[in-house]
Amino acid sequence: MVTARTALVTGGTGGIGTAIVEKLAAAGHRVATNYRNEEKTRAWQDKMKAQGVDVLTVKGDVSDPEDCERMVQDIQAELGPVEILVNNAGITRDTTFHKMSPGQWTDVITTNLNSVYNVTRPVIGGMREGGWGRIVQIASINGQKGQYGQANYAAAKAGMHGFTISLAQENAKFGVTVNTVSPGYVGTEMVMAVPEEVRAKIAAQIPVGRLGKPEEIAYAVAFFLPDDAAWVTGTNLSINGGHYMGW
Repeated sequence: MVTARTALVTGGTGGIGTAIVEKLAAAGHRVATNYRNEEKTRAWQDKMKAQGVDVLTVKGDVSDPEDCERMVQDIQAELGPVEILVNNAGITRDTTFHKMSPGQWTDVITTNLNSVYNVTRPVIGGMREGGWGRIVQIASINGQKGQYGQANYAAAKAGMHGFTISLAQENAKFGVTVNTVSPGYVGTEMVMAVPEEVRAKIAAQIPVGRLGKPEEIAYAVAFFLPDDAAWVTGTNLSINGGHYMGW
């Protein structure tokens, strides 16, 4: 039997985020996510409720450390101390580096990497004191192999795993595990909006012959969460259909 925990999934209204929220809720956890666009989030929350998934939504900007502190306090007041954190929020601002503006670089680093500090910092103390915690970063295949036009994104995603292995060492003795999931190309709404011929070319490079499913990424996240996974920390789980097979 799985112990019900309080879980925070940042960026939970996106394609992969939604699948993670659904997976954690189905396991009996109390799940919260942040939002910035209230109208869009209310529609998403109504859809979740119609599917029997109850999610607490709290306004919060992951790029703002003070807002994250307040967001976590609001969540903990409603659901109790955050014991599971999935750092999933992220954006892209793609262009080749010689054309990349300071804003395109800073926006991605701030939202994708600085956010990991901003959201983790308010919850790590409670995890250490409670003697139990699970932190999972959602990185990317492109943080492992790089990608043309994504120097900002690849740097941020690679940095997420550097954060993971450092935090894992610092908190292992407190019963807190820290791990990374690096998805390959997943058939989210954003990816499916790409022209079919482009998607076909991407899929042709993947040994299993297709894009991933958000539910498959959620399964990888769930692997790290039970008590049985207490000896798994500081690792990176690549979920990419064989597209990249680095160590």
